[in-house]
Amino acid sequence: MMQVPCRPMHLGIRNEQSATENRVAAPPITVTAFIELGFDVTVESGAGGGAGFDDASFVDAGATVVENLADGPPLDLLVRISPPTSSDREILADGSVVVGLIDPTANADMLSRWGVDGITSLSMEMLPRSTLAQSMDALSSQATSAGYAAVLLGVTTLRRFMPMLVTAAGTIPPSNVLILGVGVAGLQAIATAKRLGAVVYAYDIRPETKEQVESLGGRFVEAPTMKMDEGGYARALDEETELAQKAALASAVEAADLIITTAQVPGRKAPRLISSEMVRAMKPGSVIIDMASSSGGNVEGSRPDETVEVAGVQIMGPTDLASRVATDSSRMFGRNVAELVKRMVTDGSMAVDYDDPVVGPTIVAPQRDGET
Repeated sequence: MMQVPCRPMHLGIRNEQSATENRVAAPPITVTAFIELGFDVTVESGAGGGAGFDDASFVDAGATVVENLADGPPLDLLVRISPPTSSDREILADGSVVVGLIDPTANADMLSRWGVDGITSLSMEMLPRSTLAQSMDALSSQATSAGYAAVLLGVTTLRRFMPMLVTAAGTIPPSNVLILGVGVAGLQAIATAKRLGAVVYAYDIRPETKEQVESLGGRFVEAPTMKMDEGGYARALDEETELAQKAALASAVEAADLIITTAQVPGRKAPRLISSEMVRAMKPGSVIIDMASSSGGNVEGSRPDETVEVAGVQIMGPTDLASRVATDSSRMFGRNVAELVKRMVTDGSMAVDYDDPVVGPTIVAPQRDGET
């Protein structure tokens, strides 16, 4: 167990505002929770601006606001939304802890170097999917935001009403919305599109998702499903099953006005669900939101943070969806982090317990003696 020295614990919150990031890792309400745990909290000026939290709100919560965290004391704990950068090293005390969506695969070399100095990096992406860790599940909280925002982006791009309207000028039929991938983001997209009055169809290869889709008022696309392997991933489809799946999805894609794809597998390229031929069969003016564009895309031709038009169909690949509802995304993320940190703090001191069933799996570096 790594113990932070018994002195005032300093926690820092970076200003991560950018063209694609409006969230803050800890809003004022979370700052209050950290202070109650015994931290002195320092926040960079403007950190919460994109999420609707001004500097004064952080001061009212008990934090100190500075232009740059380098102006304050070395940090024992740094919490971030986006992955850490090499410049963060200068603000970290030896033996400190970094918590956030740190993208451990892409940043493995840097985090390993930090580990030599005893800096422990905790990846929120690696939290176990368990009841014990549910309140800390940042991937789920941010996927909830992204699924909601994806529907709103589609609605404002689509040139149609979502609900059926009965007017003096005639009856306007509702839009057909297709959700591919029924994880947290997909379920939120289904619920949001239903609330807006659309007719919603959804598909996921996992058979248990049919009940979830129908419980939200959606209609499950009758395509082949299969149970997952022991690791929770789909087995390879045989040729006959794959052809049946493609035929069923092609029909659903052609009928859709708005499609939102959410299918991603951690550490792997996103599965290709929609081919260019399927896109060309859609009605001109239709819209596709590919939420997996940054990991290869579920839709042939999609590109991260770009809009591509194919035969009158707009294919959008936004990577900042959770940031588009930054206020509530930040509130949820802050709660996730605070709950994780609570597990490491006792009587005003912080310790990282490698054997803790929640904290242990998130540890990226350093390694314990004898580990390789």
